[in-house]
Amino acid sequence: MEARATAKTVRITPRKARLVIDLIRGRDVKEAQAVLMFTPRGASPIILKVLNSAIANAENNYNLNVDNLYVKECYVNEGVRLKRLLPRAKGQGDIIQKRTSHITVVVAERE
Repeated sequence: MEARATAKTVRITPRKARLVIDLIRGRDVKEAQAVLMFTPRGASPIILKVLNSAIANAENNYNLNVDNLYVKECYVNEGVRLKRLLPRAKGQGDIIQKRTSHITVVVAERE
């Protein structure tokens, strides 16, 4: 049995979020929470929030034991891009793309 949580359209680039999400893949839930709390990256609190949501889903919806949970899979997909215009010389403009992410964390019980 597994439980999942997803955060969609989070305003952080997928590349930066993947650096943090790779640190917790396959770890126990308590260990993953500790890693995220002490990782000095902007994506850490966001991913910690998604992880805690997945743990709560496992506990409340599927009656899984929190002590036996581990991060089965976690991944970051690219969301929509917000396009902004930056004025340039001679009446031209550059497009700045502000990237967003879809963050998914799946936890399961160890056998």
